[in-house]
Amino acid sequence: MPIIDPRFAPGLSRLFSSNVIKDLATKGSSKTACKILAETHLCEALDPHMALRDFYDGIYAILFKEYRNEYIYKNAIAGKVLLGRHSLNSSFMLTEFRAGNCKADSVILNGSSAVYEIKSTYDSVNRLERQLDAYHQIFDHINVITSADQMAKVEQMVSDSVGLMILSDRYTISTEREASSQKASVDPSVIFDSLRKPEYTAIIKSQFGYVPDVPNTKIYNECKALFVQLDPQTAHNEMVRVLKKRGNCFLLREFITQVPDSLKAASLGCKLTKQDKSAFLKLLDEEIGSCLLAC
Repeated sequence: MPIIDPRFAPGLSRLFSSNVIKDLATKGSSKTACKILAETHLCEALDPHMALRDFYDGIYAILFKEYRNEYIYKNAIAGKVLLGRHSLNSSFMLTEFRAGNCKADSVILNGSSAVYEIKSTYDSVNRLERQLDAYHQIFDHINVITSADQMAKVEQMVSDSVGLMILSDRYTISTEREASSQKASVDPSVIFDSLRKPEYTAIIKSQFGYVPDVPNTKIYNECKALFVQLDPQTAHNEMVRVLKKRGNCFLLREFITQVPDSLKAASLGCKLTKQDKSAFLKLLDEEIGSCLLAC
């Protein structure tokens, strides 16, 4: 992989976006990716015979060195925590999950829930307290993962119940402080508003034995009125149960394990059909000259 001007690193991070991955999977090429490579002056420097999977690992290595942005952290969580500490048979990771008025960067669900708020060197900490307040209403374990040079600043802003983690220069995740359990104090009302209709109706059916027989315009209010009667731990545990079904299928687990290490988080965050996944896995072994440099 050629040496690049560090100024171009932020542009290269867009290669891991859902739009680029989806274009590659569905069309076999990506005009956005081609434009990025042209803007960063990599078109002429790249070996056209390089496999797409090797290209992505190479770009990821550049980003880790020059521009350790949010995607680097998400991917490290996917590889080091989800795949490194848990089993895909019983665990799942969500990205950009709605939590009140915030979006959680990464959430891992297994027997419980753990949220990971990313604060890279490029992220402001101004909204951190508001974000953590929102997470306390939904998740069991709340963590902030940051860089070593930001840890002191972050530590001053969070309560002792919040876990603290560092992504090191050696690409390891170290736990500076374990998060304590918060599920006894979550807010069922906030949890309800983070769920999709099939998810909250499944919980209502499980807990109350029926789903209100009302018009669609009233189902939200009727179900919420029942849901808020649940005690916090039950509401939390039921949330975990239904959310795990979003990705707890053999096809997705198989897909995640077959994409290169650099694309673990991207494979979780991009919505692809069975055919798209199969096409993308095949494309990963194709030469970039045919899918990225031929636009």
